[in-house]
Amino acid sequence: MRSKIRPLLLAVVLLAPATAAPAQAAARVLNVEFKFTPFVGDPASQDEVTTVAGMAEVFVNGIPLNRQEVGAGAVPVLFEAREIAPAVWLPVESLGSILRQGTNTLRIEFMPADPKAAYKAQLRWVSVMDEATTSEDGAATTTTTNQAGEGVETREATGRLVMEHAFAAPFAADRPWHHAAPETTLTAADRTALRALVDERVAAFTPDFARLYALLAPAAGAPGATTIDVAEVQRLKCIDQVHAAGLRIAAASPEEFEIVPSGHAEIVLRAKGNMPLYRPADMSVLAKITDEEVQICAGAALMKAFPPRLIVIRGAKGGWTTVE
Repeated sequence: MRSKIRPLLLAVVLLAPATAAPAQAAARVLNVEFKFTPFVGDPASQDEVTTVAGMAEVFVNGIPLNRQEVGAGAVPVLFEAREIAPAVWLPVESLGSILRQGTNTLRIEFMPADPKAAYKAQLRWVSVMDEATTSEDGAATTTTTNQAGEGVETREATGRLVMEHAFAAPFAADRPWHHAAPETTLTAADRTALRALVDERVAAFTPDFARLYALLAPAAGAPGATTIDVAEVQRLKCIDQVHAAGLRIAAASPEEFEIVPSGHAEIVLRAKGNMPLYRPADMSVLAKITDEEVQICAGAALMKAFPPRLIVIRGAKGGWTTVE
């Protein structure tokens, strides 16, 4: 008897354990994964299709996560399900407090480089479970997988395309601001305060770096967040070393700066276009840092302290604070 082991993929499942045996616990969803590909070709009959060049922007619960450029090129069509290799892959478990218990919404907006050319787009989803299941397909084949609730949507399009899918994330942490009213109105004072919050973070990259270490500390134990070992960063003095080499951090200029409402309590602070909110002031300085351990240590710490975008909420007293 031969066995097929399917790789970890994506989706959404609403668990409804009906009549499980009393001593048997229901399987739990560990992650939900999405894959998106704009393409031309016929995946039902071809082993390769061609991706469509353009820009894909991914939102979860109205929060813009990233803009990803998609290039044109041949990609394989995989498995019996005729699954197209993804141009965009999103495992949502890593999104931390962006996720909510109950219903979440993924939205992908794709703008092709050629707005007049016809193409198709495929969105796939699957849930990754905490235990595998085995099924039989005929006398000689069994399939073992830790996936459930696989689904696919294929759309034809010309020009801009928007695809949405609602999904459950039972592994998400419930946060107080998930129940707050949407933030719909920003005053001039709010906008000034939000810009100041961005600029104040840059000043944390200053010896003795106590403020920077404080920015890293909340990552410990935060669900879905990148964990930084602050004690190890301090022991290696990797932040000290890259600062001594001349590395400095700059925030997006006022002309680049953008404030994006999410439709919920969260507000997103980012740079326009495809630039990160924070970046090295002089990229050439990075070439001076050749110690691999220092590169890895400082790179992880600075990415955590100075992310591509900030998500903020209004505090109880009206001020603004960042959330993981």
